[in-house]
Amino acid sequence: MNTEQWLFLGLVFLVVAGLAALAMFLFGAGALRQRIGALEEPPGGKDEEGRWIERVARVVQPFTRLSLPEEGWERSELRTRFMNAGWRNASVPTLYFAAKTVLSLGLPAVSGALAAGLASRMPGQGFMFLLFGAATLGYYLPNGVLANIARRRQRDIFENLPDALDLLTVCVEAGLSMERALAKVAAEVHIKSVVLAQELQLVLMEMRAGFSKEKALRNLALRSGVEDVDTLVAMLVQAERFGTSMGDSLRVHAENLRLKRSQAAEEAASKVAVKLLFPLIFCIFPALMVVLMGPAGIQMSRIFLDQPH
Repeated sequence: MNTEQWLFLGLVFLVVAGLAALAMFLFGAGALRQRIGALEEPPGGKDEEGRWIERVARVVQPFTRLSLPEEGWERSELRTRFMNAGWRNASVPTLYFAAKTVLSLGLPAVSGALAAGLASRMPGQGFMFLLFGAATLGYYLPNGVLANIARRRQRDIFENLPDALDLLTVCVEAGLSMERALAKVAAEVHIKSVVLAQELQLVLMEMRAGFSKEKALRNLALRSGVEDVDTLVAMLVQAERFGTSMGDSLRVHAENLRLKRSQAAEEAASKVAVKLLFPLIFCIFPALMVVLMGPAGIQMSRIFLDQPH
């Protein structure tokens, strides 16, 4: 074999070895590193999202002092709103009050920078009003986000509660205890509503941790913030206290909730016609009038303008 053949064989070897190494890196090494990382992670360690939230909370900790009330907020309605929104991380208050501070200071700064070119033509009161409005918007924007998230979560619980009660009724009438029935419902309803399943699992964990059934159920009503859940908890407590049939009580309450859900849907459907009036009047009708009357108006204007005076 001459030199050219040896060089050709060496080039083929390098190409094949490179392709094999690339295939191992893409299809084998990545999965292997993931498995090794999963093994190296200590049991009960926090996930990446939790670590990221804690790092952000440590960074924005100095901004919290400007918006955090001095005392008493832990027992205020804001703490309950955090639970209604499903925010249970210990860093949530820090991030919430830091967001209020950053937004109330950042939005006026951005607005002032954008309006700096118009400051000469804008009166001083108007410029100050712009800054004050931006600061107010930034301070109360986290409140609106929190209320929106809590409202959507409460709606999810309200819409899926009758189906969960039907399954709970079947489990109780089949002879299961309340704890086993709640575990079964939490496992099955997870497919349809993750929020409701998480709340039921929290009830089970509280009961297994030593809480009484009444205390765990009342905590469920407090966390959810849904009036129907509060009524359900009161019904379950009374049924267990007075020895009435749990299955019959659950069935009646599920029927009432289903009727209430259908009435809410009918009410929302009946409001559609009224809500459509505004886009019809202000958006569609003007365009329709231009399309219908435009050609006639152009023709009439030509006729009248062409006539001699």
